Amino acid sequence: MNYSIAFRTIVIKEIFRFIRIWPQTLLPPAITTALYFLIFGKLIGDRIGTISGASYMDYIVPGIILMSVISHSYANVVSSFYSTKFQRNIEELLVAPIPNWVILSGYVSGGIVRGLLVGIVVALISMLFADIKINNIAITLVTALLTATVFALAGFINAILAESFDDISIIPNFVLTPLSYLGGVFYSVDMLPGIWQNISMGNPILYMVNAFRYGLIGVTDIDIQLTFIITGGFIVTLTLFSLYLLHKGIGIKN
Repeated sequence: MNYSIAFRTIVIKEIFRFIRIWPQTLLPPAITTALYFLIFGKLIGDRIGTISGASYMDYIVPGIILMSVISHSYANVVSSFYSTKFQRNIEELLVAPIPNWVILSGYVSGGIVRGLLVGIVVALISMLFADIKINNIAITLVTALLTATVFALAGFINAILAESFDDISIIPNFVLTPLSYLGGVFYSVDMLPGIWQNISMGNPILYMVNAFRYGLIGVTDIDIQLTFIITGGFIVTLTLFSLYLLHKGIGIKN
């Protein structure tokens, strides 16, 4: 059976969903980014100087872009799929003759599109503050795509397990935000004391940010190959867990 129609339907629905409310989905990241660059890049950056040979403004640009990709790819999937559960529209998907992997790939693809689109918006804003010349476009694009995939899958799992709207805000507020700020967005891990460097190595976002930074400006604290291994491992693990939850109907059929 050809499942492409079902896949395209879910993806198009997801894209139209966040495009329709673009003042809430695309405009706030642009404003927030401008404030980041103004406060951290201009006011504080002039006092910090350079990090690893790059100006502080150029150094933080990749991390801020990827932080936006992470938060919005996650938010799109968790809010959309939980709303489908809450409004009981999930029953239409469950009775439809489409496999679980089509449902998963459709929602995740929608999250990836939103994450990457927000990333493009943030990148365009960054051009007003920094002069970025891409060091390796392949690494830049692959890292952004893999990162968006990881957090879109994580958002899907959160949506399945959530029992209330409060549950879909716990992970972003108490997990994603701290990990993002402690993921080397605003500083080099080499600037930390030894014990904190070791602790930081357990933060997966640190690897993603550094790979993306290397792709944009050629600066990294982490082995790029290790980043792709870790990110790929997360994608496989989260995909299998998501399919397991869908197969068992956990959080959906009760």
